[in-house]
Amino acid sequence: MLTVADNMEKKGSELMKLSGVYKVYDVGEEKVYALNGIDLSIKRGEFASLLGPSGSGKSTMLHVLGLLDTPTKGTLTLDGIETTRLTEKELAHIRGKKIGFIFQMFNLIPSLTVLENVTLPALIYESDEAKTEEKAKGILQSIGMGARMYHYPNQLSGGQRQRVAIARALINDPDIILADEPTGNLDTKTGQEVLSMFHAMHAQGKTIIIVTHDLNITKITHRTIRIVDGKIADKS
Repeated sequence: MLTVADNMEKKGSELMKLSGVYKVYDVGEEKVYALNGIDLSIKRGEFASLLGPSGSGKSTMLHVLGLLDTPTKGTLTLDGIETTRLTEKELAHIRGKKIGFIFQMFNLIPSLTVLENVTLPALIYESDEAKTEEKAKGILQSIGMGARMYHYPNQLSGGQRQRVAIARALINDPDIILADEPTGNLDTKTGQEVLSMFHAMHAQGKTIIIVTHDLNITKITHRTIRIVDGKIADKS
């Protein structure tokens, strides 16, 4: 895990690379190519959007980048490590330490408080409980959720739930933030507030990739990667 200073110093170096990546599903007797020969390089410190219509393969690609899914063919190199050769245990360790996930549906555990939801990813890796709780409280305070940390998800608005999801993604101080339609369930005003938080994370040196079908989000990212039918149409 790199510090902010390390990330800034290495900004622009290659962080992730997809080489000849395919993801193929067997649907009956038919093969469906969710990803169809993807070649892509992501540099450290990028703030990119992954744009495409429904069914284009963008969420599948995010899952491959986040080590949640493995390619049927091809390789993913992360920070110089060819991840397709790693065991599930090794992949899980990298996911927990290097990658923060933010989902459209928030994916909060309803039986846990806000504070417990945020601390959980750190405690999985046997972090000191008291220090983790203090860190989580600090993050929640910084995003305006300090007064809600002992509430449960069903007591929060959609925007508040997304803030909690962002705090949870930050608890292990990951180098990479992957977000799947993070404003999809939010009103315009709340969505803009959440996007401002992404700007702040990027300013701290995070590499951020946002999956979206919303052209307005592409206006605030520095690079737009367009995917159609499992292939990259444009990555400028």
